[in-house]
Amino acid sequence: MNSFGGMALRYEQSSCRLELKGFPDVSAQPLGVDGRPSLLAILTSWELNLGQRASLQGKREHLEALVETALPYVRSIVSGVRHKQTSKTAVVILAPRGRGHQLQLHSSQPNIPPLDLQLDDAELADLTQCLDQMLLDPRQGLRFEIPALKPQKLVSTGPSMQHWAAPAVAMAAISVCALVAVFLPIPKPINPTQTTEQVQKR
Repeated sequence: MNSFGGMALRYEQSSCRLELKGFPDVSAQPLGVDGRPSLLAILTSWELNLGQRASLQGKREHLEALVETALPYVRSIVSGVRHKQTSKTAVVILAPRGRGHQLQLHSSQPNIPPLDLQLDDAELADLTQCLDQMLLDPRQGLRFEIPALKPQKLVSTGPSMQHWAAPAVAMAAISVCALVAVFLPIPKPINPTQTTEQVQKR
């Protein structure tokens, strides 16, 4: 439980922080080991902080619109063909713009112009990681509808595919090298006074 009497969940990456606040539904979930409800089931507010770029707040439907837009858009990038994605309510729009990505958020309040942000690949990846962490978090029981990802043809030669795949390949290579180094036997030191014949006899 948080100081405000409810529950708070936070997900962070280097350029992005997502925080949910709400209350458990005590009538519809089991209690945790401490005797308290363990699932955040009623969302009262959320905040998405993009560093110095912007701090976004909204209702549940705005967060759902962000989820249903960002995940298919990133899927299109991995497939090598970037497609503009718009939420069902047209509250959130993600589209390619130059070498980056345009994130446009429309307010539900009248006479408020949309917020237009330019994200680079790293910022978009951080945003997606926060959303993924939220969806996979067993502590939240909000039952967000995860958008169905349509199968798309992979284009391995596209620059976007190379950009998103390169970090994963690099990390995998580092892990494999480290693992091999652990299991390699350490050679015994050879006395420089020994002859070549003595060494070969060992």
